[in-house]
Amino acid sequence: MNTTLELSQQLIQKPSITPDDQGCIDLLAERLSTSGFECHMLPFEDVSNAWIVRGTQAPLFVFAGHTDVVPTGPVENWTHPPFAAHVENGILHGRGSADMKTSIAAMTVACEEFIQEHPDHKGSIAFLLTSDEEGPAINGTVKVVEHLQANNIHIDYCLVGEPSSTQQMGDVIKNGRRGSIGAHLIVKGKQGHVAYPHLAINPIHHLAEILAKLSALEWDQGNAHFPATTFQVSNIKAGTGASNVIPAAAEAWFNLRFSTEITADSIQARVAEVLKDFDTDITWNVSGQPFITAEGRLVDACKTAIKKIVGIDTQLSTGGGTSDGRFIAPTGAEVVELGVTNASIHQIDEHTDTQQLLQLKETYKEILKSLLA
Repeated sequence: MNTTLELSQQLIQKPSITPDDQGCIDLLAERLSTSGFECHMLPFEDVSNAWIVRGTQAPLFVFAGHTDVVPTGPVENWTHPPFAAHVENGILHGRGSADMKTSIAAMTVACEEFIQEHPDHKGSIAFLLTSDEEGPAINGTVKVVEHLQANNIHIDYCLVGEPSSTQQMGDVIKNGRRGSIGAHLIVKGKQGHVAYPHLAINPIHHLAEILAKLSALEWDQGNAHFPATTFQVSNIKAGTGASNVIPAAAEAWFNLRFSTEITADSIQARVAEVLKDFDTDITWNVSGQPFITAEGRLVDACKTAIKKIVGIDTQLSTGGGTSDGRFIAPTGAEVVELGVTNASIHQIDEHTDTQQLLQLKETYKEILKSLLA
């Protein structure tokens, strides 16, 4: 059995539903200690975090990942038990097999082999691990980064093991992500009988008008790295349950994924301009700022490694949701995301082709050689 697959199975067999790490970090810390890594546990509230590092010199190369997984959904709907890590016909099944315990296993084995081959490598290598990526993400990577900055530890290169690939391992790497800003909007009205609308104020009508105006706005046109900013309504709530009552309030939740052409402050200002003629309350949550890692040493190392191991040219992308890279990039680090294919992530019967694990491990090792050998 190949060691990357074996470690992947050990991690998947730990039911680490966010934010419960279930001993994954302890397993990794103990294993990496044999390669000269020192583990610093950094728990915050109910979240397990670790900074596992080898060396003190620059440049500092960091593998970042999360040990937590999303809930399984109905277990009876899985072809194989979600935490059994079953392998059949070259396919590894289980929650976390794509997102992202296989990446963590590949990082670990790649480091072991690289250090064995290059014990006196340049710079330092570290792992930034958290069990709070799939959850609120408030006591995980963001807190570890704050700790590192407080201790004057600067990350030069960071590879996040999110499942970036689409059709085959390495065909896409993420060199940036859009920002994400969400809002909870309450439109106030006056409750009354539908037969006497002149004695009431219908907040649903006002909400519909507001959402129509916001949906029609052109926020920006994007740029060479990012598509145009998008506005999407995710939930609407209103009504008393009776068909003959105008409610006193209507609520909506919406989100904008935004490019570097616009800021969170300017988005809020434009929304405020639309809302000025209505009686409303609004609460904002900025869960991530947009970031981009321009082509440079890290991106070039990834491209070259993928070409050598997989034999394909990779595509740079900033699409998809957010990742913990949003907390690391603002420190000045070069950040990319590279992992296995993402077609089954968060789904029933999540799975990964085991051939990808070997390719990913070898690709990670080649990246280390390029930057630190």
